[in-house]
Amino acid sequence: MAASSMMPTLASEDRIVADMRYYGSHAPKQGDLIVFTFPYQAHPIYIKRVIGVPGDRIKIVDQQVYVNGERISEPYIIHDLAAQSDPFGDNFPPQSRELLQGSVQPEWGDEIFQDIHDGELTVPPDMYFTMGDNRDHSWDSRYWGPIARDKILGKALYIYWSEDKSRIGQTVR
Repeated sequence: MAASSMMPTLASEDRIVADMRYYGSHAPKQGDLIVFTFPYQAHPIYIKRVIGVPGDRIKIVDQQVYVNGERISEPYIIHDLAAQSDPFGDNFPPQSRELLQGSVQPEWGDEIFQDIHDGELTVPPDMYFTMGDNRDHSWDSRYWGPIARDKILGKALYIYWSEDKSRIGQTVR
């Protein structure tokens, strides 16, 4: 079975309830689990965690995420010590275009350096930087860029079905 990008928060077979009206009156904030459509092609709906909001400065150093110069607490993440080396798993943003080869969505590869300043990625206006909790098995904003506000469909609330019956009814945080 493939590793779920949101483990341990969500297993790949979990089904969730999301509030599709929540962001009509609230802005996504750091830590929210958002449901959204993929930014470039018609694709299934994704769920990821918001790491940065518009104007935030993001960087990863030795697998530690920093937002606006402060290391954030992420008790929900896991790392797979057996995972293959990933160009953006340990350190992000990239320092050179060579690191982008075959690693990122082409459109993002064309834009990423516009938003990198002093070794940090600045989240553009009306955009949200997201990552999966299973960092070594997550295709996320590191690889395809921040999510536009108009692509966000809703806020994940709780698990309504799971093969692991003990997970049913759990609030997702």
